[in-house]
Amino acid sequence: MDVLIHFFVGLHIIGIAALLGGFLTQMSAIKQGNARFNKAMLHGALTMLVTGIALVGLNQADDNTVNNIKIGVKLAVLIVVLGIVYVKRDEETAEKGLFAAVGGLTMANIFIAVLWT
Repeated sequence: MDVLIHFFVGLHIIGIAALLGGFLTQMSAIKQGNARFNKAMLHGALTMLVTGIALVGLNQADDNTVNNIKIGVKLAVLIVVLGIVYVKRDEETAEKGLFAAVGGLTMANIFIAVLWT
């Protein structure tokens, strides 16, 4: 079971990398006002959602303790990010505030995962 859990952790990190990487590669575009939400960001957020749900289920099935409040906060932040990216994915440019919010919330989700014990 540990191998399967670690596999999904790896996939979860790949999702985070896609979402945050899509944001970071467009930092200069934010200043110019032509940043946009790309497919990597959408697929990264979806990957995070699916693998996160799988990780909770696998950890509970393996009788590991799961901090449900932490998972709920992370899920709420991810749903906000996913909603913004999904709704604005077809627009030519994204508003600076929304784009920055997605990056900030993504980083907040990472720090919640790492620092909340």
